[in-house]
Amino acid sequence: MKIGAFVLSMFPVKRRNRHSLAGPQQSGGRPAPVRRSNTMPPNLGNAGLLGRMLDERAPPSPSGLPEEPGMVRLVCGHHNWIAVAYTQFLVCYRLKEASGWQLVFSSPRLDWPIERLALTARVLGGALGEHDKMVAAATGSEILLWALQAEGGGSEIGVFHLGVPVEALFFVGNQLIATSHTGRIGVWNAVTKHWQVQDVQPITSYDAAGSFLLLGCDNGSIYYVDVQKFPLRMKDNDLLVSELYRDPAEDGVTALSVYLTPKTSDSGNWIEIAYGTSSGGVRVIVQHPETVGSGPQLFQTFTVHRSPVTKIMLSEKHLISVCADNNHVRTWSVTRFRGMISTQPGSTPLASFKILALESADGHGGCSAGNDIGPYGERDDQQVFIQKVVPAASQLFVRLSSTGQRVCSVRSVDGSPTTAFTVLECEGSRRLGSRPRRYLLTGQANGSLAMWDLTTAMDGLGQAPAGGLTEEELMEQLEQCELAPLASSRSSLPSPSPSRASLTSLHSASSNTSLSGRQGSPSTPQAEARRRGGGSFVERCQELVRSGPESRRPPTPAPRPSAGLGAPLAPPKVKLSETSF
Repeated sequence: MKIGAFVLSMFPVKRRNRHSLAGPQQSGGRPAPVRRSNTMPPNLGNAGLLGRMLDERAPPSPSGLPEEPGMVRLVCGHHNWIAVAYTQFLVCYRLKEASGWQLVFSSPRLDWPIERLALTARVLGGALGEHDKMVAAATGSEILLWALQAEGGGSEIGVFHLGVPVEALFFVGNQLIATSHTGRIGVWNAVTKHWQVQDVQPITSYDAAGSFLLLGCDNGSIYYVDVQKFPLRMKDNDLLVSELYRDPAEDGVTALSVYLTPKTSDSGNWIEIAYGTSSGGVRVIVQHPETVGSGPQLFQTFTVHRSPVTKIMLSEKHLISVCADNNHVRTWSVTRFRGMISTQPGSTPLASFKILALESADGHGGCSAGNDIGPYGERDDQQVFIQKVVPAASQLFVRLSSTGQRVCSVRSVDGSPTTAFTVLECEGSRRLGSRPRRYLLTGQANGSLAMWDLTTAMDGLGQAPAGGLTEEELMEQLEQCELAPLASSRSSLPSPSPSRASLTSLHSASSNTSLSGRQGSPSTPQAEARRRGGGSFVERCQELVRSGPESRRPPTPAPRPSAGLGAPLAPPKVKLSETSF
């Protein structure tokens, strides 16, 4: 259920210097009104901020790809705050009890496209005063940090340099963390106002637990840093980075997930760490409160993947791993006794499915950091994946991370492609009986931001289809893009990233329950005839690749059933390489 949409109508001034800026940065020095409604607003056209920015084309990003100024690149949320990054500026919204979502901050215009975004919004009256709420943006190796005011406006804290491209930007408490795969981390301490850059082993994964930052490295080691105590070595003033565990096979740690159990003894918590390796292995290690000095012990090992593990999540009830083969997901049920993971009867296999998400060969379709599939949600609740099949898709599929079951699907009202999305766990109202709500936030190519009520969708799980996408739905998604043969694009494209896949591996995906949808249900004669006429799913995909765009376009297109909201705008087709599968 869609509950709201936001569109900007102000024009931020260009950032002139690196000194602190107080108050809202709008043209004319006065905050511009924000349009709020319960339906998607009309297209801005050439009026307002986004229209003027379309006339002033943004400079290319450091990767050399062209940028769309009015496109939502990144969106993130924390408690009752939302941060939205456009190409050259960002804005923040806050949920107020009486008036709903209100715009409270707009950054100046930056010189380069924003590539990373982070937000922290702690409770009022904290020990850090005005630095309880902060937003950070990164471009290349440069990081800008602002302090946010609860009643509106903000001030620039500073500009920090990592020295290498920033590939991850996030907060651990009130400490800002920036990492790069080259093995460099940067930490800004909110108490001491100190920025520290530290070189470690090449970083392949990370996670945070409490005030601890854990780093998985390509040498098979897991390191940790207490960013709250911010310990510095006396001999060289370097940040103290300690080795916590080393993989028995010394495979690179490509995914990390830390779970802190409820306090089970006076000496501390039982710490559980799940990690994936470059060889496809999944391991679980545990740390007993009574054996802190001896380090974590290996608890379980699973060898179910043939590709490197790209994501892993250990929650209260499930262990979820995702590998580089078409986002292949394997899940297990976790047995606990008094909150601690148990071997009796132990973790049992639960599901196997794929979250197919194609990447554009020419960089269109939004920022990759803004299209993360998840899983999203609290670790003591049901978590979800967000599936965007093709780069220019206007439809997203929400699926349970434990079983792959479809929760719901959402589609932009005006057919504008979705370029960024995230899930926000929002605190409930102070009114009696209210509960926290879960929202899906989607940013569109036309600059609008939509909010969808996932809590209501989760309550009606039994009404959604049992599986993932059917073959017909997947083929409908693939019709929105052009597929290029591998031979013609292999020389001009880089090697596939972990989130990319190959067309040949779609054979296993087509036989998977996540793609075949509802099993056992009788198929209609039309669907059966389509299967007989078009061959198998993989053959039809290969036919799409072999046939040119002209031969694929029928002379008289058959009318599609209306969704009740008018015909969607047809986005331009994005050319994909075969390696994107």
